[in-house]
Amino acid sequence: MKILMICTEKLPVPPVLGGAIQTYISGVLPYLSKFHDITVLGISDPSLPDQETINGVHYVRVPGKVFEIYRENVVRYVEANHFDLIHIFNRPRLVIPVRNVAPKSKITLSMHNDMFNPEKIDPEEAQAALEEVSNIVTVSNYVGNVIRDLYPQASPKIRTIYSGVDTERFLPGSHPKMQKIRNEIRQAHGLENKTVILYAGRLSNNKGVDKLVRALPELSKKFKDLALVIVGSKWFSQNDVTDYVAYVRALAKKLPIPVVTTGFVAPDEIQNWFAAADLFVCTSQWQEPLARVHYEAMAAGLPIVTTARGGNPEVILSNENGLIVENPEDPNCFVEKISQILSGKSLMKRMGEKGRGLAVSRYKWDRVASELLEVWAQAKEVKQEKTNEEHIAEPVAEPVAESVAEPVAEHVIEPVTESVAEHAAEFESENDNIIEGQLEKGTEEQTQDPSTETDSTHEQTRSKVRGKHFIITSGVRKTEMGSTREKIRGKVHGKYFIITSGH
Repeated sequence: MKILMICTEKLPVPPVLGGAIQTYISGVLPYLSKFHDITVLGISDPSLPDQETINGVHYVRVPGKVFEIYRENVVRYVEANHFDLIHIFNRPRLVIPVRNVAPKSKITLSMHNDMFNPEKIDPEEAQAALEEVSNIVTVSNYVGNVIRDLYPQASPKIRTIYSGVDTERFLPGSHPKMQKIRNEIRQAHGLENKTVILYAGRLSNNKGVDKLVRALPELSKKFKDLALVIVGSKWFSQNDVTDYVAYVRALAKKLPIPVVTTGFVAPDEIQNWFAAADLFVCTSQWQEPLARVHYEAMAAGLPIVTTARGGNPEVILSNENGLIVENPEDPNCFVEKISQILSGKSLMKRMGEKGRGLAVSRYKWDRVASELLEVWAQAKEVKQEKTNEEHIAEPVAEPVAESVAEPVAEHVIEPVTESVAEHAAEFESENDNIIEGQLEKGTEEQTQDPSTETDSTHEQTRSKVRGKHFIITSGVRKTEMGSTREKIRGKVHGKYFIITSGH
């Protein structure tokens, strides 16, 4: 199939600036591109050309670090190019705009965060998007369950596909390829003969690394020769000092043990710091979907301490490859779990080996790609059929500007100057569906708004009844639509029109 993968507007692909979604895409592409003709659409970056083809994968990059601008450029590109399947990453708000210009393409969706929460997407738009997608891939059961709780009808479409890691790049420090790198890093930063605790991630309050820093005075009393390495910055590739970053650094300066703060580390070097460490700690305070650093720590053979937040615990076999902190807001809880692992070298070794084994057996990129291929194959078989029955209109929460009425064939419709109600009876007899009640009278100016254009499964028009706006949907099959810009067809005085009303 000819497939388009649409990344988010935050960071470019390949992940030259980092990013979990960008790393995910780059990880699976070598396997997916063996079976399909793939184009990756993402954000532009000064370090990357606007278009290029690498190993058979086409990369197209467009401006728009703001979602609204990015959406416009995505729509413009999709409208000008045909794809059999479009896979959208973590932006359900792109589904309807993409569907409007790609009525015959299958659409699948990958969810890496809680982007279906009501504060991030209007519930009506969310439901419409869920109807349009053939499948929804989530990076954890947690993310999938959030969607199920909000929209139970979407449950059959949801499938968890855990992310992956390059197990040939992330290797234990004891591996022959990494021993020299491990020793050089430790020597350069005064970490020889230390038990190095590693944190890797953004420096923000919801990531919570300050809780780890505050746990270390007590830990240092119990265990000799500890050291802390903090890898990361406030945001990918940005080393600005925020109030939180300054706070963490101030806490670290008071510690009785060595602390190394690296700032942002390039994605192609991050594995070296994992190899130099002995224990990995994730301190997330928020309901994290499932931080990919867990996979990297496992691949590097590190025992893990993580938090009972979101999807993070899903890759931890308690007492086998790590431990889970139930109350991460309390630094003493980190003291307890970290102490449990540091209490015996044999336990650390066993947990690290178990994690490495899990990474190799469960979390390699070829497994992720194989599951995605299954999802795409299923999507190809899905038939989004609609009945020919007419559906009663549902209220729309907010009025939306409507498109100027467009003619069908040679007939031209003028701006509405008469009451739509004059033709309601005949319209009902022809289409077997009209909103009950008296339609409002009066001339209403019509304005064009591409955002109100129909999706592929229903042709639509909006009317105003008793002061409320409604969408009238018809059961016209997708294959019968003449254009993605068409609205519902009505027959008035023997002539067919595409009817829209203003507001």
